[in-house]
Amino acid sequence: MPVGGTVGGTAEHVPNVAQPDAADETPGGRDPGAPAAYRERVVAPPSRPAAAPAVWVRADVVRVVGLAAVAAAVLWFDGVAVALMLLVLGGLMVPRALRIGPRLDVAYGVALLVAAWSGVLDFYRDLVWWDLVVHAVVTGLVAAVSLGALVRLGAVRDPDDADLRAHRLGVALVTVAVGLGLSVVWEIAEWLGHTYVDPAIYVTETDTLGDLLAGGLGSLVAGAALIGRQGDRTDG
Repeated sequence: MPVGGTVGGTAEHVPNVAQPDAADETPGGRDPGAPAAYRERVVAPPSRPAAAPAVWVRADVVRVVGLAAVAAAVLWFDGVAVALMLLVLGGLMVPRALRIGPRLDVAYGVALLVAAWSGVLDFYRDLVWWDLVVHAVVTGLVAAVSLGALVRLGAVRDPDDADLRAHRLGVALVTVAVGLGLSVVWEIAEWLGHTYVDPAIYVTETDTLGDLLAGGLGSLVAGAALIGRQGDRTDG
């Protein structure tokens, strides 16, 4: 029997067109059972190919300098200096792996190199105040980079997404806590080095407390800078 009945006694053929399923007409067309072509066309917009990571970034110049510092330590200094420069070189790779922004990457790398060479060249003994300045600056920058690692792990909110005052305060507190924690770890490492590796490593109670205070202050400034930048964008 012809589909659609007759009109004026003549059989009218109606094309067999598949009607859309009721589930396909849900708001947004988000039916998981919809045909693949439908899902690709309506539900899921065409995805853009992910950009390939850069082979070379400007901050890599600092890492090349770090590699040269290792070579210089091998040629002209002792084993402690070599170990220190290797540690610094490893630290220079961290922002690269985390894809930290170029300005923070460069500042962090330069600060690590200055801190290391200041120790090798005994600047801390000759300039007592220089030790506090370096601890404040380096700890603040290390805390900022470490926050980037926590963001990548999903442990804390990205400062760029901290749109509420409570969120921004949390970013600052985490930055300070990370900086203070890393300062404690560094002071323990200094004590271990002084006790078991080289007694020439300068460790005193006053020096340790001063370094911790300077590190906490530097971390506080870093946290304030991170949330201040976002606060300017949000308020503006």
